[in-house]
Amino acid sequence: MELHVVIDGDKDLAGQLYRQLRDSIRAGRLAAGEKLPPSRLLAEQLGLSRKTVSEAYARLTFDRLLVGRVGSGTFVADSARSAPPPAASPSFAGAAVAERWRRMDTPLRHPAPAGNSRYEYIGGAPARSLFPHAEWRRCVLHALREGARSRGLYGPVEGMPVLREAIARHAAFARGVRCGVDDVIVTNGAQQALDLVARVLVEPGSLVAVEEPGYPPARLLFAAQGAEVVGIPVDAEGLQVDRIPDGTRLVYVTPAHQFPLGMPMSQRRREALLARAHAIGAIVIEDDYDSEFRYEGRPTDSLQSMDTRGSVAFVGTFSKTLSPELRLGYLIAPPAILQAVCIAKHLSDWHTATPAQWALAKFIADGGLHKHIRRCHAVYAERRECIMRRFDGDLSPWFERVPATAGIHLAALARKPIDMDTLLRLARRVDVGLYPLEVFSYFAAPRQGLMLGYGAIDTDDIDPSLDRVRDILLQMG
Repeated sequence: MELHVVIDGDKDLAGQLYRQLRDSIRAGRLAAGEKLPPSRLLAEQLGLSRKTVSEAYARLTFDRLLVGRVGSGTFVADSARSAPPPAASPSFAGAAVAERWRRMDTPLRHPAPAGNSRYEYIGGAPARSLFPHAEWRRCVLHALREGARSRGLYGPVEGMPVLREAIARHAAFARGVRCGVDDVIVTNGAQQALDLVARVLVEPGSLVAVEEPGYPPARLLFAAQGAEVVGIPVDAEGLQVDRIPDGTRLVYVTPAHQFPLGMPMSQRRREALLARAHAIGAIVIEDDYDSEFRYEGRPTDSLQSMDTRGSVAFVGTFSKTLSPELRLGYLIAPPAILQAVCIAKHLSDWHTATPAQWALAKFIADGGLHKHIRRCHAVYAERRECIMRRFDGDLSPWFERVPATAGIHLAALARKPIDMDTLLRLARRVDVGLYPLEVFSYFAAPRQGLMLGYGAIDTDDIDPSLDRVRDILLQMG
């Protein structure tokens, strides 16, 4: 790789080289510790004499910007300080738009801003210790072999056919989704699937309905597209469908495991939602983010499987079943928007990385995904039972658990006013990471409570950590 230096003309060659290298070091383009090319090599690259390059290097060394190490080469000195970046100009034409993005919240980041505690109840995080490293490594090697046989070109926008077929089979098997390989679009996680649907349906002023409380990144994403977002309250049966206003273009729901409270949407509400969507011409986004883990009750149909009019876009992810680091999800789009979504993905990122697609396709085809889900299910079920027992027992004076049948988190509502900030702060002091429900409410006054993820905490750590929480609550009175 050649060092970027531009020599103009044939005068003061050493001075030109000296000034360009000096300015690059001071601007930070050449960082401290960076190795420079040997004088002979740089001279050949720039068409200069070696003496000219050596003279420039010597001047920079005298200025303490470079340092020579015998047998190793010439390096940017550790003491070289780069100049501060230029201040942002408030007068550029897009300043207002950039400022709006800069001020936008970025909720649910992992790790949490408060830092990782020994006992973490963070939501949305699967068990890292359960990741099938050996099986995944074998699938990655398979992907590398497939890549070696490829033409080295861009892949299909919709995703690799072998993975789309595997996803179609998995979604049909696990969630009863009605789809073929042509209906599946591989995405960089569920968030990109939401973004793609919004791109092709939402324009400034469009009305979008979301659950309240609900998933903040979805609300913020729709608002960033210029939508007028309205919050629809949820109750024990899920979304209150009769509150969806006329003119709504898009409805976002989590019917299998409402986020963050956890209750499933009743069959009656599901039927009403589909009827309402058809009546107003809305598309429903069904975010099925963690329903592969179901612990009690009979399986419920997905909205997509109940839909007979092409109104539902089904969004799935492998972030909860495998790992969020893979950034793999999928969208099963209704025919009305399928082609538009494919074009939007083509223009935004062309396609999802093919090596990861090959690996996941192999993992699913070999039965690794089903095996992994069964293994995680057994562990999560034990953790869930332990948390339920405590919140139905000695923690029940303070919290009421919200019934939930699936997922990797539970919610508990406060029975009486609690100084939640103090509880969270004192819990951190004893190495327990707790997370409040209040952050998921935006349109209405929030209810106090806790969101209790059980993917990131070991089973044996649940009782000791909740003992500490109980003791804090007793001290708080």
